[in-house]
Amino acid sequence: MKLGIIGISGAGKSTIFEALTGKISDGANRSEDRIGTIRVPDSRVNILSDMYKPKKTIYAQVEYFLPGKTGSTKKDQNTWTPVRDCDALIHVVRNFGGYGFETPEPFQDFQNINQDMIVSDLVVIEKRLERLELDKKRGKQVDNEELPLLEQCKKNLEQEYPLRKNPEIASAHVLKGFAFISAKPMLVLFNNEDDNDSMPDIKEFSENCMVIRGKLEQELVQMSEEEAGDFLEEFNITASAMDRVIKGSYELLGLISFFTVGEDEVRAWTIKKGTMAVDAAEVIHSDIKKGFIRAEVLSYDDLMDAKTYNEARKKGNVRLEGKTYEVQDGDIINFRFNV
Repeated sequence: MKLGIIGISGAGKSTIFEALTGKISDGANRSEDRIGTIRVPDSRVNILSDMYKPKKTIYAQVEYFLPGKTGSTKKDQNTWTPVRDCDALIHVVRNFGGYGFETPEPFQDFQNINQDMIVSDLVVIEKRLERLELDKKRGKQVDNEELPLLEQCKKNLEQEYPLRKNPEIASAHVLKGFAFISAKPMLVLFNNEDDNDSMPDIKEFSENCMVIRGKLEQELVQMSEEEAGDFLEEFNITASAMDRVIKGSYELLGLISFFTVGEDEVRAWTIKKGTMAVDAAEVIHSDIKKGFIRAEVLSYDDLMDAKTYNEARKKGNVRLEGKTYEVQDGDIINFRFNV
């Protein structure tokens, strides 16, 4: 999972990136792209690892990407290119004053970026529609599915309606190659002052929103475990920014985790909610999907209740499922296959 961090200049994007990844910069190369890969905290992986004592324990991972430059598509169409391959966007919105900044205007700042995305996608669509019209005049065959979808996208954008608000269009396979920026799922982070942990008035927002005290959280990731404990208590922080944002990102993208366990490896795998067993198998290896026979499934909760895999089997909690079984969050799966 790759999440791109965006926002207007001065919103605190670098501070948020450092709070989420722990990668602290000296400020010398703020114009360069920055990437931080962290493991997804999951107590279930810890417990399974203690149970199986594997040679390797592998957590799911999330990648945060902070481009050196984005925005102002009206001047340069290529400035959104760095985040087009991201799965979702984290939009950092300034909700603090001081430091030379005027009174924050969260909704206006949000709208400025939103409009920029809409303009960017409109430019792409209009160019493509012109090309399709030219192909029709030359007698070339035009994709009958692509054309009406693009026209619908254009209509939505002209009404200042970002494509992420229409999931059916945003996820259309025929449009995937365009990587429309306004179609990407978005998590809005209000970057608050140190002494303010409240949500601003969000009646005008129709996005997934969360508050973060960026400067505090940036300081937190640089502390020892003992210092961090006192810090969390003093500022009434019940969960770190990293934990909260990862959880919010999973919910935003509709992601769940399943596990594979054994003496060699305990591992968490990330998939979309609603994924069938045969497609979950492909996440591990394409050969497993190709030779799929059955999925041996045990829920994490049933394993915890039974204490051991063998005891869970005796209780009848270990099931054999076919290709179309919908994998559930926390499933422990052993894929049977033959290639």
